[in-house]
Amino acid sequence: MQHLILFTEKDKQHLLKKRKGETKFGEHIQLIPNLTNIYDDIVNLDVDYVIFGIKEDIGVYANLGQTGTYKAWEATLKVLLNIQSNSFTKAKRVLILGHLEYAEQREILLALDTSKKKELNKVRKFVEIIDKDVTNIVTSIVKAGKIPIVIGGGHNNAYGNIKGCALATNERINVVNFDAHSDFRSEEGRHSGNGFSYAFAEGFLKNYFIFGLHENYTSNKLFNTLKKIKNLKYNTYEGIEVRNELDFKSEIKIALDHVANKKFGIEIDCDAIKNIPSSAMTPSGFSVKKARQFINFFGSHENATYLHICEAAPNKKTETKVGKLITYLITDFIRANGN
Repeated sequence: MQHLILFTEKDKQHLLKKRKGETKFGEHIQLIPNLTNIYDDIVNLDVDYVIFGIKEDIGVYANLGQTGTYKAWEATLKVLLNIQSNSFTKAKRVLILGHLEYAEQREILLALDTSKKKELNKVRKFVEIIDKDVTNIVTSIVKAGKIPIVIGGGHNNAYGNIKGCALATNERINVVNFDAHSDFRSEEGRHSGNGFSYAFAEGFLKNYFIFGLHENYTSNKLFNTLKKIKNLKYNTYEGIEVRNELDFKSEIKIALDHVANKKFGIEIDCDAIKNIPSSAMTPSGFSVKKARQFINFFGSHENATYLHICEAAPNKKTETKVGKLITYLITDFIRANGN
């Protein structure tokens, strides 16, 4: 696969900061030395989780959004590899595969003027190539009986996660999405705002629950769509955290009831978490603690099939903060799922 860059022993050693008397997470993870075929390479490996990154913000640009989500993967690796390896973190159960990268294409596409329809269409057309890559990797991982943990990029990549799982299991899957936005916009060419609507229209997504929609950023048209289709359910951030009409713990149970009857994916959009550098950073969102509780709750269910953490957009000043956040979310999922 031309856009997949394997994570190597050399890469790992470059990022590891060893300390006497301690063992770090990165010292115990598994790697693939040479890639022949993802499925064949991992099917017999004694691991449960395959982590890979997506270094792209082309899908966000195609949605007229703020770029920078391609930086989340590296920010995560720097922290993840250097947490402690202990009975809680289960590093031996983890394979770090590598990441998808589109550096040359990104440079060309981000120079295009998205106010011009023809140029916007070019950017959206390229998102379909990213879709194919994500779909192929996720299909291989799930077919091999492992759980993908997908880090970085825009929320356009939900489409590839959903399609990949559906193709691997030969049935539609369900998704719960912790997000300020529905990403159920019209099918106008692929971008970060319509991964779920495309997956639903094409028959890969069955039940979909959006947790914590922001009322200010959801159009009337979208609310009407969500109310019309019984497979789609949601609650709003304001309903839970501002007006206290809904209770967080009760709502996560309601969401679970909507998705848990078959295999489901867990989507975490960093836009939903207060003051986290992301493509649509919010001063009013769920706390990190609530995001962690959310992952712990859904990750412990036997039908949890993948985890995707996206839309974080760190810079040099904030990369450690973002890396720590995503690392907490990854390890919370592994702890909950492995029990």
